[in-house]
Amino acid sequence: MFKVYGKLFSYIPKEKKYAYIAIVAIAVSAVLVSAGNYYIYRFLHSLVVEGDLSETLHVAYIIVACLVSGGIIYFLSLVLTHKIGFRIETNLRKRGIDGLTDASFKFFDKYPSGKVRKIIDDNAEQTHTIVAHLIPDLVNVVVTPILTLAIAFYVDWKIGVGLVIAIAIGMFLISLMDTNKEAMNQYMEAMDNMNAETVEYIRGMQVIKIFGISVFTFKSLHKAIVEYSRFALKYSMKCRQAYVNFLVLFNGVMVLIVPFIIIFSDLKFLQSSLVISIIYGMILLGIIFTVMMRIMYLAMYQYMGNRAVDNIEKLYGEMQQDKLAFGDEDTFENFDIEFDNVTFGYDKNNVIEKLSFKLSESKIYALVGSSGSGKSTIAKLVSGFYNINGGSIKLGGKDISAYSQKAIMKNIAFIFQDAKLFKTSILENVMIGDPAADREAALKALSLAGCDEILDKFKDREDTVIGSKGVFLSGGEQQRIAIARGILKNANIIIMDEACAATDPENEHELQKAFANLMKGKTVIMIAHRLSSIKGVDEVLVLDEGKIVERGSHDELMRGDTRYKTLQNMYQSANEWRV
Repeated sequence: MFKVYGKLFSYIPKEKKYAYIAIVAIAVSAVLVSAGNYYIYRFLHSLVVEGDLSETLHVAYIIVACLVSGGIIYFLSLVLTHKIGFRIETNLRKRGIDGLTDASFKFFDKYPSGKVRKIIDDNAEQTHTIVAHLIPDLVNVVVTPILTLAIAFYVDWKIGVGLVIAIAIGMFLISLMDTNKEAMNQYMEAMDNMNAETVEYIRGMQVIKIFGISVFTFKSLHKAIVEYSRFALKYSMKCRQAYVNFLVLFNGVMVLIVPFIIIFSDLKFLQSSLVISIIYGMILLGIIFTVMMRIMYLAMYQYMGNRAVDNIEKLYGEMQQDKLAFGDEDTFENFDIEFDNVTFGYDKNNVIEKLSFKLSESKIYALVGSSGSGKSTIAKLVSGFYNINGGSIKLGGKDISAYSQKAIMKNIAFIFQDAKLFKTSILENVMIGDPAADREAALKALSLAGCDEILDKFKDREDTVIGSKGVFLSGGEQQRIAIARGILKNANIIIMDEACAATDPENEHELQKAFANLMKGKTVIMIAHRLSSIKGVDEVLVLDEGKIVERGSHDELMRGDTRYKTLQNMYQSANEWRV
């Protein structure tokens, strides 16, 4: 447990002292409350046995003072532990976000977004519970029983013996419940898996509604729900016997303590001291019962806390394992792109192997090939989003790892087929391309991307917030705004994944003209899905199974019996087909 707290406190080196202050404050609070509990006995004794009302009133004031002051100190200590817990939770989330920005795309291929959110968000929240609630409980379950036993033996040894027996039985039964760690681990993993699969299911809700499919169609989610149900039942059944035994035996001790005190007491004090001892013994036993219940749940929450920390540390380890390597070079001599014996695979199987080619700057290149030939993979590798397994990728004559992340992001622009827009204004979405640009430059980019008619539809024009007040854009409109973002960025290397595929025919011509102006003097890689869009490029690279099998201009490759010509003929035949 201390190892876990050591890890957590490493995230708040400056605030660590507050944790120790909180621990001392909680211990002081426990002492004051225990003192108040002792004076309850004095109150009963002075009231029943001595009959001294003035002494009784004096003791009552002491009880109130002890309990109130103890409660106030405990409340202040909880404020401290919650503050520390929230700070740790925040820093864990920050580290998670920072790790995601540095992680390669291999990490995101392995971990779906729902699982990443679950691990970072939910486990960070659980660490808050460890600090904010378990620290007070840990101190209380150590200090309170010791003080309670000391008071019990001081007041009446018989009460002390009864409490020792109760504590021994309680700890034994709790230890039986602690043996179910394997079942608890299976239960927690099943719950995490079900939550992650549920997030992915909800994200696909539009498709689900369109096709009218049920949860049973999603085998992974259905399997996760069934497994969670099975492990939840298994864990509950394992805990049931020990928990029931705990309640029965502990409550039995509470009943047996009365005859135990009577048997070992002098019967002539039956109407005074004996009655007080019985009442006070029941009060102290109730305190011990509360402590035992805390210990029982403490063991469970401690395990959950350990697991939360382990999950987060494991995820961070995965992020660092394939972390993107960047240098400190900020300038490019030129914008040539070169692959030198590059080998890469998303898993154990290589998609490309010992691939070599060079693309000269200020030219437009199209990557052509069947699905799975490696077109998108090459584009991703140029961006530096993946670490390669072998060889080197060079930009401007230098290995891509020599450049800083800022330099790479500044000089490479992506325009994807599936545009991603944020729920903010159109202008702010465009200015993501260049946050330092002014409003005029952003509006010019929107105009070049053919977005004027989109802005004219809305009262607030470029300040219209996407997704609010019924503002929704079609796929083609979203694509044009994403293109405007790329235009504003004005990067020297542009990678386009068939950027015009989602636009309507009316605007495609205008967009092609805008792209012609944008790409002038740039190094451009176009992933071509529609072969009609690549006739104006400088050079076509035909890929097959991760290798470049043909290379040349459109006219050159259309001569003779080439793979490119075959693909063009197949594309034309598909376009001519009618129902």
